[in-house]
Amino acid sequence: MVVEKLAEQFQTSEVTIRKDLTALEKSGLLLRRYGGAIALPKEIVSDEIDSKRKVAIAKAAAALIKDHNRIIIDSGRTTAAMIPELASKQGLVVMTNAIKVANRLLALENEPTLLMTGGTWDPHSESFQGQVAESVLCSYDFDQLFIGADGIDVKRGTTTFNELVGLSQVMAKAAREVIVMVESDKIGRKIPNLELPWQIVTTLITDNGLADDKRKAIEECGVKLICAEIME
Repeated sequence: MVVEKLAEQFQTSEVTIRKDLTALEKSGLLLRRYGGAIALPKEIVSDEIDSKRKVAIAKAAAALIKDHNRIIIDSGRTTAAMIPELASKQGLVVMTNAIKVANRLLALENEPTLLMTGGTWDPHSESFQGQVAESVLCSYDFDQLFIGADGIDVKRGTTTFNELVGLSQVMAKAAREVIVMVESDKIGRKIPNLELPWQIVTTLITDNGLADDKRKAIEECGVKLICAEIME
């Protein structure tokens, strides 16, 4: 979508179009790009949080967490779906950059010790980003990072629509294990921004809808692959 063409199509000024695009971006419905904008895939703008696939992935991820672990949970619907599975865990210390994740953690009866990164608020990811958040993370060490992805390049690693990848990389450096949680239909999706290369990813958790050729390609990169069974 180019600003000039949109202004011509809707017979309004380019200033008005830019304001409308900004409002739509804040609502999470598109991403601004120089001279225009691009629409997000349907699953990115969906309000659904706990789909069957997400729940299956979340259960498999939570099974990797031991009592008293120190973990990072990045923003995202799939990572947030893991929160209810933490209710039985004892003595967790959890760092997050997402207010929604923090609120769900605080709602647990067995409430973990909660740490927030702070930083600059990013309306697209609904999370804190930037140098302040990165510097806070550098002050800690963690057992595990749980992070989602907009896509998976089976040869390179995780990919994202968001150009703000610095914090994700700092999170990965601060954790001894990097665990990526992503639905199988995102694996093989072509997205330009590389977020985490396979060299720093420990485990990829997805659902059992993953094709055999993609399983093999990921495992050949030295990544542990867990394909969670979807419960009917």
